[in-house]
Amino acid sequence: MCMETLDEIGPSLPRVAREAIQAWLAGHGGQPVPSSAGPAAPVFVTLRSPDGMLRGCIGTLRATQPNVVMETARSAVLAASEDPRFAPVHRKEFDGLGIEVSVLMPEEPVSGLDELDPAQYGVVVRDDAGRHGVLLPAIEGIDDAATQVSIACRKAHIAQDAAVHLARFKIRKFVG
Repeated sequence: MCMETLDEIGPSLPRVAREAIQAWLAGHGGQPVPSSAGPAAPVFVTLRSPDGMLRGCIGTLRATQPNVVMETARSAVLAASEDPRFAPVHRKEFDGLGIEVSVLMPEEPVSGLDELDPAQYGVVVRDDAGRHGVLLPAIEGIDDAATQVSIACRKAHIAQDAAVHLARFKIRKFVG
């Protein structure tokens, strides 16, 4: 049995996400996934309304599923149904949603803002109380590392002046 690489399977991930959300909207459980469904990897699924505005985004920093296809399906349903910032997606709006699947590459600890570039790297902030915030790279309107870290801290309910540990990561983004 040969496992597909991310290069091979990545372009199909937005379709996997769309089919998983469609199955959820129809009241069906998860769909069967082939055993050769790519490597295990953490994934964020971002949903966008037709005007490009954020409609949902959920993912993990560590893979929770045996492969990237299952991880994508799981995160897609959660982005459509559980993002606390938005009401669950409705059938009427489903066809117009844009879907982005961001597969995270391994984290790298960094010592300061000078090692971050929000166009190239996502950021993870962690405090000593165990809270953490994540922001994906290349988000429109986030042009500097200080803003990127500030938003990640706010998302995690970490005080702006708190001591935090920083890590960066790259992504492979697939849009559909």
